[in-house]
Amino acid sequence: MLITPDVGVEITPEINFSNLHDLAEFGANTAELLHKNGLELDKSRENEEVAAQLATAYAADPIGTAKQITPVRAATLPPAVLIQTRDILDIFGRAVVKQAVEIRHLVTNKLIIESENPDPKVRIRALELLGKISDVGLFTDRTEITVTHQSTDDLRNKLREKFNRLKEVEDAKVVSPLELELDEELGLNG
Repeated sequence: MLITPDVGVEITPEINFSNLHDLAEFGANTAELLHKNGLELDKSRENEEVAAQLATAYAADPIGTAKQITPVRAATLPPAVLIQTRDILDIFGRAVVKQAVEIRHLVTNKLIIESENPDPKVRIRALELLGKISDVGLFTDRTEITVTHQSTDDLRNKLREKFNRLKEVEDAKVVSPLELELDEELGLNG
């Protein structure tokens, strides 16, 4: 589906869809809206295979796939393909998150087991790594930054005080060390 605006809103080629997931999301939302208004979706086996191929290509090379599937090319895809591609990518994204959580639990459990190791080096290292887990946060480095808010008048007064102190130092008589030593030697220091 290629949309040509007729109300003065220009679609420029500079619009950049950086990944297939966004493009499929926008296309699927449009297709679902059209489906609610009477568009028939062809959920054929062929469309499912095209959606699977797109998702597989995206998983293998996201940048290359995003360059190949431009908004113009995506507009030529059947609406059902866009919906199915979005659904596959959503499921894939949830699976990745689920796997990351499972791996986190696995590593934590292994570290707990290693914390009972008879070798003190292994035991201490396992306990250290357990302490570094973000949920525990025992060995995390924290930096505190204290911001003191002052009024404009306070800042002006402090600047005046510093300026006056600098002015006093400038007005004082500068005496060289050589002059001091001679005055002492001659007993002129009263």
